[in-house]
Amino acid sequence: MMRKILQLILVCGLMLSFGLPNETKAQTYDEKVYDAVQWRLVGPHRGGRSAAVAGVASEKNTYYFGATGGGVWKTTDGGRNWGNISDGYFGGSIGAVTVAESDPNIIYVGGGEKTVRGNVSYGYGMWKSTDAGKTWAQTGLEESRFISRVRIHPTNPDVVYAALLGDIFKPTEMRGVYKTMDGGKTWERKLYVGDVAGAVDLILDPNNPETLYATTWDVKRTPYSLESGGPNSKIFKSTDGGENWTEISRNKGLPAGLLGIMGITVSPLNSNRLWAIVENLEGGVFRSDDGGETWEKTNEDRSLRQRAWYYTRIYADTQDENIVYVVNVDYHKSTDGGKTFKSSSAPHGDHHDLWIDPNDNQRMVIADDGGAQVSYDGGTSWSTYMNQPTAQFYRVTTDNHFPYRIYGAQQDNSTMRINHRNEGAAITEKDWEVSAGSESGWLAVDPNDNDIVFGGNYGGLLQYLDHKSGAKRNVNVYPDNPMGHGAEGMKFRFQWNFPIFFSPHDSNVLYTTSNQFHRSSNKGQSWETFSPDLTRNAKDKLGPSGGPITKDNTSVEYYSTIFTAAESPLKKGVIWAGSDDGLVHVTQDNGKTWENVTPKDLPEWTQVNSMEGHPFEEGGLYFAATAYKNGDFAPYLYKTTDYGKTWTKIVKGIDAQHFTRVVRADPAKKGILYAGTETGMYISFDDGANWQSFQMNLPIVPITDLTIKENNLIAATQGRSFWIIDDLTVFHQLAENVGSKPFHLFQPQDSYSLDGVRKESTTAGTNRPGGVLVYYHLKDEPKEEVRLEFYDKQKKLVHQFSSKGIEGDTLKYKTGSNEFNWNLRIPDARKFEGMIMWSGPLRGPKVVPGDYSVRLIVDGQAQEHGFKVLPDKRYPTTQEDLQAKFDFLLSVRDKLTETHEAIILIRKYKEELHTILEKDPKQKRRIDPIVKTISDIEKELYQTQNSSGQDPLNYPIRLNNKLAHLNVIAGTGEFKPTDSAEEVRVEITRQINIQLTKFKEIEKTQISKILNIEEMKTELKMK
Repeated sequence: MMRKILQLILVCGLMLSFGLPNETKAQTYDEKVYDAVQWRLVGPHRGGRSAAVAGVASEKNTYYFGATGGGVWKTTDGGRNWGNISDGYFGGSIGAVTVAESDPNIIYVGGGEKTVRGNVSYGYGMWKSTDAGKTWAQTGLEESRFISRVRIHPTNPDVVYAALLGDIFKPTEMRGVYKTMDGGKTWERKLYVGDVAGAVDLILDPNNPETLYATTWDVKRTPYSLESGGPNSKIFKSTDGGENWTEISRNKGLPAGLLGIMGITVSPLNSNRLWAIVENLEGGVFRSDDGGETWEKTNEDRSLRQRAWYYTRIYADTQDENIVYVVNVDYHKSTDGGKTFKSSSAPHGDHHDLWIDPNDNQRMVIADDGGAQVSYDGGTSWSTYMNQPTAQFYRVTTDNHFPYRIYGAQQDNSTMRINHRNEGAAITEKDWEVSAGSESGWLAVDPNDNDIVFGGNYGGLLQYLDHKSGAKRNVNVYPDNPMGHGAEGMKFRFQWNFPIFFSPHDSNVLYTTSNQFHRSSNKGQSWETFSPDLTRNAKDKLGPSGGPITKDNTSVEYYSTIFTAAESPLKKGVIWAGSDDGLVHVTQDNGKTWENVTPKDLPEWTQVNSMEGHPFEEGGLYFAATAYKNGDFAPYLYKTTDYGKTWTKIVKGIDAQHFTRVVRADPAKKGILYAGTETGMYISFDDGANWQSFQMNLPIVPITDLTIKENNLIAATQGRSFWIIDDLTVFHQLAENVGSKPFHLFQPQDSYSLDGVRKESTTAGTNRPGGVLVYYHLKDEPKEEVRLEFYDKQKKLVHQFSSKGIEGDTLKYKTGSNEFNWNLRIPDARKFEGMIMWSGPLRGPKVVPGDYSVRLIVDGQAQEHGFKVLPDKRYPTTQEDLQAKFDFLLSVRDKLTETHEAIILIRKYKEELHTILEKDPKQKRRIDPIVKTISDIEKELYQTQNSSGQDPLNYPIRLNNKLAHLNVIAGTGEFKPTDSAEEVRVEITRQINIQLTKFKEIEKTQISKILNIEEMKTELKMK
């Protein structure tokens, strides 16, 4: 007995010493240690879908739009520039933006787009600003998910109505029309028709705000269908501020039978004149001239009501009661009361909302699949959408080009490849081009040729593109056009976002998936199907989509497909498949046999959205799954290391409502994972055991995909284009003591010898600055100085920066996390005040590729790390050639500095000699010849008549400018200087030396006898 007691005591003691079983310390870090590492917007600035716009009647150039996934945007210059105004408060998809007529500073925004397509994102309730969008406050309805209209009382901005579509993925009570009387503090539901039908349109009579009209919509999205229409799709009218409602959808003249989505409007010039656009088998445009009592069908053109769920909005003109607009693929205008319509298009098709100035019907803003555009001439011309970084991307991949390019498919537009950096100041339209496939597909770049790209799209399209020649070829696995059909009759079921990727082990093997796995080794000429159906093959979920009135069979809702797939990066023939109906399969023998290894606790019908082969375990996999279309917004992340025999769910620390779209493993640091969710980014430092926010400056936006390239993390977003973190090595180096030390220097990432400038812009992406990025952390405010010193491998100081300032360049820092960018250049040549040069930069040359180090010195204490400067891969130049270039440019710089210091001294000497002459005119005969001689020297060295930038066109440049021009000639590109450049350098240097020799001679023999030149040189900090 005593022995057992002693054993028990020993076990308990060990538990106290080492911790209880399965109890590990969470490995997380304070963001303040590393938050100088920021996300960078790459772009493109090509607008994505918008479903909500508004203007300000009293401010002719001010407009707002809500992006689908990208928050709220504002322009104050008529659409030339747009800026996000919701960042820092909220984001996500926007369904309604409304400005108070009585006070343009008051704005209400409802989250959740009405355009409920297959990739629809919800919003985050109601938000209010009282300062024209500078700040925001949450004002309720947080769980509404989708708010499709907000209307404000024209004279009392505290009275607001909201049309709640509600949660389209499951039955909920929070639907219908809600009203607040206290500016959003409290809301009361005023109209409710059922738990699957919400309010979709809402309008106040401009002449009598107590009269309201609303439409409700039976709509539901499932993983495999969209259902538009049902018994609770209705039109209602209230004449007492929404307290009581009367259904008018069965009034005389409106169609019988099942109704779907409907839009309604009232003329500001005639309260009795209403228009409605109705989804119905006998639908169309209807007009009432008695306030909705009776109706007349005025138009049934299908171009106004096609694909009804996506459009179905109607707008009365503000100046003419016979003008009415309908938005659809085109937007349509009637000038005869709705009988006939003329079609037009804004810069992008698929129109969703329209605002018309109540005082000027020529002034408009429209929302479409390209964002928002402004017109001042009634739609004859519109502003551009190529200035809005609100693109929605499904997936992201990169190539092996140098510098590498980013690829993705932009919803409602084209595919794209875009430079992740350049040597300019911004990522502009010049940096991207259309690639293979179309708006919804994966892209795969041939590992053997960066210009050969395969891209997909809905309908099973798989396209080959050679960027060099422009040659295209469609290489669909089975080119059976599915349009208009359900999935039940398809030989292969291709979802609109089906996987396409190359094998990491055989660059000739291209994979793609339907409900089965396919591969080609001849660029799509032929395909091998090498798996059985790897889905549930759910027969009851393979029928037509769209609903009982208007079918919408685009193959978007095709179900029971392989939605994501991956091959192990470590072991050839280990291939994984994840289906949209909740199955995970693996083959270990290159497809001969397959095993269902679905985690037992993965809810049925959950979509496996992304897979990542484990970079360190042959039998390892991570996957992210979503169940939001089943009304489940929980995150689902799993990992295995034994080919799926056992699984671990890894979601601790992720918000319970942030459903997961993607997970990626850092290939350079085992255990670091990155997860993209509907509401933002997360990071794990312990292989998924714990997660923490990785949002930093990234907007609140759905993250649809992630990829890692060269220690960069690239995020595809659904509403804010592409973003990138340029240096993940900082996170590789995190340790518990980083934040507690007085200061900490992170080892810089090896960096390419590339130029580039980081410049923020509202119309272009942010570029990565050239050179090396140095990150360091300061726990407390330094007492004296912070200094960064850069050394070559011989420990020679090549550049330094100090908080005390060196040569006018002051190192800026703050307590906490800091970033410093050294452009790899040594100090510039010295310049002088008022210098005008034509194509003659004074910049110091970039250092030669090789080994360098950086030393951080804080109050005399130092920490040092090495790093490499890597050569520009675009050039075949040898190290010897690069050294020759550096030596050439260094000699130019040094001779320019010597020349300019002489000019500075000449000017100082002349100034002092002039002062002496003023005091003692008798010195004139002695001083005048000296002044003339050194003035002549100065004029040979520099064109003294130049005083403005264009003056060199009139007054010829002199020796210093000619020498400095060699910085342009030899400094362009990465080549050894030409023989001609060397010849010119030698000749100009010879001529400069002649003048400098003259100057030194007169300085020594004459000026030194009049002035204390050593004291003056010291004063000017010259040797």
